Amino acid sequence: MNKNIIKLLALAFVIFSNACNTKKPETKKNNSSIAENLYFGYKPPGLNPEVFVPKKSTSEDWKLGNEDSLDMEEFYFTYSGNDPFQPAVVVYRQEENYYRASKYTFQPSGAENSNILYSRHNYIERTDSGWSKLKSLGPMFDRKDLGIMVLSTSANGTIVFDDYKTDEGIRISRIKDGKREEPKLLGKEINSGKLVAHPFIAPDESYLIWDGEREDGYGKSDIYISFQQQDGSWGSAINMGDKINSELVENGARLTPDGKYLLFTRSEEKVKEDGSTYWETKDYWVDAKIIEQLRPQ
Repeated sequence: MNKNIIKLLALAFVIFSNACNTKKPETKKNNSSIAENLYFGYKPPGLNPEVFVPKKSTSEDWKLGNEDSLDMEEFYFTYSGNDPFQPAVVVYRQEENYYRASKYTFQPSGAENSNILYSRHNYIERTDSGWSKLKSLGPMFDRKDLGIMVLSTSANGTIVFDDYKTDEGIRISRIKDGKREEPKLLGKEINSGKLVAHPFIAPDESYLIWDGEREDGYGKSDIYISFQQQDGSWGSAINMGDKINSELVENGARLTPDGKYLLFTRSEEKVKEDGSTYWETKDYWVDAKIIEQLRPQ
């Protein structure tokens, strides 16, 4: 596959990802008071979650990376737009045979200016010339018996991740004496109920957010938080309340990289005229101060 073919493939990705593109409206220069109160061009929410409706983006929001050394095995796009729900990097990697290309999305972590991004058992590093090739976290994570959907890391390198293959819950791996520890399951404070998944650990490790189904929930999957105790253990699970949770499915909570807003999704199962069902998902965001309101005093 030559470079021109890969560029056509890259262009097709941009067109597909940004169907019906339009130019983003520019903030009027003579209305600086409004501009100062915007968050990347959006009016931010308060302590009540609001549906996030992204502006239509353009192909300029996605930049083809490593274009000077493109090959058929791996290439990536970086996102420069203003939608916090978009992945920071999307990597396309050829695997197994000529006809299959695997897509890896790297969501921004909860830390600004991160030079390492994670996607399941893989990671990429920022270099002077762009992002590195896809790398494996190693045999402790890249195992056939593990089904990692979401992996989150703290500023100190502590990793938490879920596992859809065993449904045993969330595991944690810390760095101790310069060496990474074998991942181990968290306790019943976290791993209780069903469908425990989508963890997010605070950059300073002061709390852990995840979702799952519990008897004390508002409906199906709810979002929970646990605060780290002084002895390093995790406190009891706290349901994040009826502002976040409902009778529908809430999951996938995480902070924006600057720590100002909490993002999550809410999904509802719908029925078509023919009787078949589908899921309708909406993105929500809320001021991250809502977390402090839940912290035990």
